[in-house]
Amino acid sequence: MEKVTAPSVRESRHGSVRPLAAEDLERVAALFLTKFRRRRRHLLDRAIVETAEYMRRIYLDHAGQSGESNALVHINRQGDLGGFLGVLKARYELNGAALNAAIIGPAMADTGVDHGSAGPQLLRALHRGEFDLQLIDSANRVSLAFARPMKYQLLPVHCLGWTYVFRPAAMAAAALHRKWARMPRLALDPLARAFDALAKGRFEPPVQPSSSHRVHAEAINAAQFAERLPTLLSDYALRPSWRDGELPRLLALAAEKRADGPLHFGGTYDETGKMLGCYAFYGQAGDMASLLQIQASGPHWGATLDGLVAAARDRGCVGITGQTQSRFMPHLFGYRNLFFRYAGGTMVRSRIPEVTEAVRSGDIAIGGLMGDRWTRLSSDDFGG
Repeated sequence: MEKVTAPSVRESRHGSVRPLAAEDLERVAALFLTKFRRRRRHLLDRAIVETAEYMRRIYLDHAGQSGESNALVHINRQGDLGGFLGVLKARYELNGAALNAAIIGPAMADTGVDHGSAGPQLLRALHRGEFDLQLIDSANRVSLAFARPMKYQLLPVHCLGWTYVFRPAAMAAAALHRKWARMPRLALDPLARAFDALAKGRFEPPVQPSSSHRVHAEAINAAQFAERLPTLLSDYALRPSWRDGELPRLLALAAEKRADGPLHFGGTYDETGKMLGCYAFYGQAGDMASLLQIQASGPHWGATLDGLVAAARDRGCVGITGQTQSRFMPHLFGYRNLFFRYAGGTMVRSRIPEVTEAVRSGDIAIGGLMGDRWTRLSSDDFGG
């Protein structure tokens, strides 16, 4: 299929859509904080500066960018910011054929300026661009309403999140502390420990139901994870294609995320030392662990999931949460005290029939590092 290059600025009677520029950053940051964060007034200026600087790094200076930004802004006829669409460029391949992919992040409109046209205009401008496919892994219900009529394919299993509870009272205390940061932990922790001690039998881990005694898990570093992950993804027909140095740089950016604790890596190995699976998660003692990425080869998903859960427990986490995938969903059913919930829409759009078929059959690697949940915009507080 012949690729179409979109003009830098697309005009309509509702305004124009163009690539994000440096002079837009503070307005976009202010809109982001209004839509997705609640800030105290005296901290707002500092939050805008920090958010704008972070957006500059990932949307204007990111290693994968060249020339104009792939992120888009909508400007109304009066010159005001009407909306923003965060877009990161990525490379995919389908059975060896190279594809340009757009990973869609925050999408937002200023309801005081825009009257419902910004969202559709931004998506249409993206669709007319250079990309062979567009991917979303964290769409809210408003974005779903815009995207579904535009022929995005929904991946229902990937839309679910899962939470596995280790210590229920400690998990509740951690959630309260996140909501009210000034609440002293000393007021809750003793009660949480007492309750969890009584409930210990109910929340004991299973006896490694899917692991083999010939498979073991151990901590690894970011370089080892980056070296092995592409190989573990190789059995997907539609998968990311990172060039030299791109994946380590992406992991370095992901490690800057602060909301869920430091980023940890682990791998599962057979008796010969061959890595069978790997995982990356955020976590710290006394808080929820958050899965960034998990991948395994063939029949080793269960052992790799067991290794992830054990690693989070060993670090003192009170539970673990993550996004589901079809290939390890059956292994999640082996755990008691594990719950599913809607966590955000995962969707893909492409004009290429072979891509559409791969998505329909579930033969796609998506989510985690092949999404936008690794960015600080997905969870972090700014200017605090």
